[in-house]
Amino acid sequence: MIVPMKKVSLIIMGDKKTDTLKKLRKLGLLHIEITEGSGEKLVELKEQISLLESALYSIGKNKKAEIRTATHKEALSIAEEIADLAEQKKAYLSEKVTLTTELDRLAPWGDVDPDEIAALSKNGVEILLYDLPTAEYASLPDTLRTVRLSSTKSSVKCLLVKPNTEDAEELLEGLKSYRFELPERSTDKIRNRISELSDLIAEADKKIASYGGYVKSLKDAVKVCEKEIEFETYSTGMESESLSEKRENGLSVAYFKGYIEADNIERLKGAAKENSWGLLIEDPTEEDNVPTKLKNNKFVSLIYPLTDFLGTVPGYFEYDISSWFLMFILIFFGIIFGDGGYGLLISAVAAVPIVKALVSKKAVPPTILLVGLFGLSTVLWGTLTCTWFGLSPDKLPEWLKALSIPVISNVYADKLWTLPWTPEGVGLTTAQNLQIFCFTLALVQLLVAHVKGTIRNIRSVKLLGDVGSGLQLIGIYYLVLSLVVNAEVFSFGLVLGGIPIGIVAIALIAVGFCLSFVFSNYEGSVLRSVLSSCKNIVSVLLGVVNVFSDIVSYIRLWAVGLAGAAISATVNELAGPLLGNFMFMILAIVLLVFGHGLNMILNVLSVIVHGIRLNTLEFSSHLDMSWSGHKFKPFKEQID
Repeated sequence: MIVPMKKVSLIIMGDKKTDTLKKLRKLGLLHIEITEGSGEKLVELKEQISLLESALYSIGKNKKAEIRTATHKEALSIAEEIADLAEQKKAYLSEKVTLTTELDRLAPWGDVDPDEIAALSKNGVEILLYDLPTAEYASLPDTLRTVRLSSTKSSVKCLLVKPNTEDAEELLEGLKSYRFELPERSTDKIRNRISELSDLIAEADKKIASYGGYVKSLKDAVKVCEKEIEFETYSTGMESESLSEKRENGLSVAYFKGYIEADNIERLKGAAKENSWGLLIEDPTEEDNVPTKLKNNKFVSLIYPLTDFLGTVPGYFEYDISSWFLMFILIFFGIIFGDGGYGLLISAVAAVPIVKALVSKKAVPPTILLVGLFGLSTVLWGTLTCTWFGLSPDKLPEWLKALSIPVISNVYADKLWTLPWTPEGVGLTTAQNLQIFCFTLALVQLLVAHVKGTIRNIRSVKLLGDVGSGLQLIGIYYLVLSLVVNAEVFSFGLVLGGIPIGIVAIALIAVGFCLSFVFSNYEGSVLRSVLSSCKNIVSVLLGVVNVFSDIVSYIRLWAVGLAGAAISATVNELAGPLLGNFMFMILAIVLLVFGHGLNMILNVLSVIVHGIRLNTLEFSSHLDMSWSGHKFKPFKEQID
């Protein structure tokens, strides 16, 4: 459930901001709606966080480091030292890259020493280096003294003795673009400096790594700074009004708005009375940016790690679908993974930390329990469909086959399932039965959405709009079975027990559309509701198409599961022949582990892309949910 909230406005004396915030922080009940602050202290705190996070990034992960503690002030000092070391390392790396590039440039010329060339110049012999095109080198006059150092088909590297004639100066000017610039230092000195820089970089890394034991203290310092930023933001972002015309008198009041759980109102009232705060309590409206706090039993709360990872929070005036989300994502996960063998592996992975926690009498992390449930869901689906590590049913024991449900089991994949009303030779395949299951799952989940809408609007005729949407859904469900699954089995001329099923389906769509058209936008007047639907007639008509596509969208569960099963079977076929040969057995095992491991990773991505989508898009759109909420975060002292 979404915990009921109250909107409160708190009025205090302007000179009591700091004292009031300290008391509110100690109380730990109020979500304060101030998002921006100002001042030098705020800037300084943000710089400290940047410094600390930079230090943590530089240290990286060093699990072997002995844990050491430091005060907040010491942590900041350590962060500064790490920052200095990181800056030095950056300078060393930059110089090393520059010198390495220069060494690469000089490599074709061998060892080069500019000092020796300069010494020759002082003795009257000026040496120039050129990298000339072959044709250009061949056209040099014989009067120029050159030494060919190396050559390729297209160029010649040469040493040229500069003559002291005017004609030579003109010629050399034409060769200016081919001249090789001498380095500032010799290649030997460059190599020595690169080696020296490598040692300095290694030494800097060693010094930075020596602070690995302070990682926890640095992280704690970040949290302290974040709490101080929160305090400073509220203090400087609070609105104020002067109580006198002369501001120098210093009389002013400050005020701000916040939200509190309805059950905690009395505690806030007591604090306000004790501290002489002005307090206004109101019920929040849809115009307010009310934070959301969810409260469910321990089982339903297992979905929170997943929703926290996704960052999905329902708006305060939306629905808490945590229980439905958990139930359907477990079903979706099992179908997408689809293999009981994979489920056993997932369950085993979750079982290890669960057993460790139980033995040490510690609480089991909800994430681990959720993974365990995903594993069990996959085992159940694999059992029902007789799917185990992609093996063909004829290779599985009879007792496993007996546990499966025939109409969706791989054991009967080639069987045609006939129905009482179908003629001979017409029926449903196992694949079509699985498609029907997916579409039925869509019908159930989307009907849940409209039932919830009907219950919410139980005191208004607007509920007829949700009833109409539900009727449309049922009619379009039969339409999907006919158009997508099997038109012969689910024909529009089908009559069962004297009831024309196809005609009833069309009637449900028509009646549902009319009810939805008239009452979906009802806000006190049927006429205004109809006019609103007329204004958005294109969207209303597309809504019917969207219902069809939403139901069909659930076929992705079967399709992705089928793709995963095909990959498993292919991996087994590739590795199977190798297992019979002792020499290739290791290769076969590697292939099996890699292939099935990759398939499981792809399945995880499929759950995120497809399974979660069905909850947060198709299901949520029928609930008119936009997931526009933000978490309730009371101002408190504790560092979470």
